[in-house]
Amino acid sequence: MLLKKLKKYHVVLASASPRRRQLLEEMGIRFELMPKHVNEDFPSHLKPREAAEYLSRKKADAFSGEITKNMLVITADTVVALKNKILGKPAGKEEAVEILEQLSGNTHKVITGVTLKTPEKEITFSVSTDVTFKVLSPDEIRHYIETCMPFDKAGAYGIQEWIGLIAIEHISGSYFNVMGLPTHRLYEELTVFCE
Repeated sequence: MLLKKLKKYHVVLASASPRRRQLLEEMGIRFELMPKHVNEDFPSHLKPREAAEYLSRKKADAFSGEITKNMLVITADTVVALKNKILGKPAGKEEAVEILEQLSGNTHKVITGVTLKTPEKEITFSVSTDVTFKVLSPDEIRHYIETCMPFDKAGAYGIQEWIGLIAIEHISGSYFNVMGLPTHRLYEELTVFCE
């Protein structure tokens, strides 16, 4: 079982996301939280899946030279894409409104790239989930932004918040991936990685 295999590692979650921390805790994995500030720019020619994986690797690369024996670093980055165009984190209320207006009545992709890194090896993978929003009214968009302040979230929303409860008509794929960590795939990848 994975949890037994992980006992030989000092697991580090390199993320400031409270959602990722919560999900890893709920998986029963013991870890140390060690976020690093990394510039989240990426080459503009990258497709959404490539961008998520690129940013995940970039976060892992920030630990190069610091990873000690038995340390296993987990990094992740989530991107939201509509018709292959990446919608980033909103800079403020107006941009959040614009993003949610684009998502309204449409299906978008949420892609999380994950990197596992030890001194000996490194792998990166990604998981994609399709999310369909109902048509949102201007009042619903404003209410959500004013009450939840989703400025730290790709695509200007969190599925676990009010907007997820009232607006998501359909989801195809992992719910937890939309929260920021594809837990099922992470478990499978860690199981193989730690052999």
